Amino acid sequence: MKDNTLTIAYPDDLLLSLKKSPGEFEAEARLLLAVKLYELHRVSSGMAAQLVGVNRVDFLMELARFNISAFDQEPDEISEDYNFA
Repeated sequence: MKDNTLTIAYPDDLLLSLKKSPGEFEAEARLLLAVKLYELHRVSSGMAAQLVGVNRVDFLMELARFNISAFDQEPDEISEDYNFA
């Protein structure tokens, strides 16, 4: 499967204000994108986890940080996640 790359420019001042290294900021940005796509029902939890680079269970555990339920899924979505993981 071919991976695509998204490049977003950001100033060093952003890193300073967030007190994050480039790696920390980029990992958080990937997580935030995946969480929002999941929240909007645009991707499954399995696909979101793949975007972040973690396993599905770890992604679902991260949702609590954003007050998003890991169980807001239809039965067919749960089945899809199970088959994807």
